[in-house]
Amino acid sequence: MIYPIRLYGDPVLRKKARPVEDFTRVKRLAEDMLETMFEARGVGLAAPQIGLSERLFVAVEYADEPEEEERPLRDLVRRVYVVANPVITHREGLVEGTEGCLSLPGLYSEEVPRAERIRVEYQDEEGEKRALELEGYMARVFQHEIDHLEGVLFFERIPKPKREAFLEENRAELARFQREARAFLKELAGR
Repeated sequence: MIYPIRLYGDPVLRKKARPVEDFTRVKRLAEDMLETMFEARGVGLAAPQIGLSERLFVAVEYADEPEEEERPLRDLVRRVYVVANPVITHREGLVEGTEGCLSLPGLYSEEVPRAERIRVEYQDEEGEKRALELEGYMARVFQHEIDHLEGVLFFERIPKPKREAFLEENRAELARFQREARAFLKELAGR
């Protein structure tokens, strides 16, 4: 199943997600989230982005850069991560990098600071405790997705003067996302 991705302006994106306690449906949900993410041509997707306020996200490591629009992203996957109830237990270094978000399609910033290396403790789709040490791009992806579980969007990590410039520069797009999010919620309420 492919879910509609919630856009900036949807309140679910600003809520702190609740812990996953029931793992019986996580595997199926993760498969659907991956299909949704592949359809949107992303690298990670958090449960709040599909309207579920749960501490769960999926992410993938691609073997190659997914540049060809026609080629299915699933063909490029090197590793899939299904991450529930993550906690970053160690951060090291600080680097600025480029980020975008499926809930803010088409908007990017090259100035998002993140830890260069992290250690994450989490539960997998079966509820088993796991730990990962990540660096570089995948460390950035995990931090971005964990922020979603806290109700934080990537542009909020940009230092204040640059963040204000980002918001001003993208004011029209952000307003459009908010209108679309309100319309979607109204439609959902009417079903």
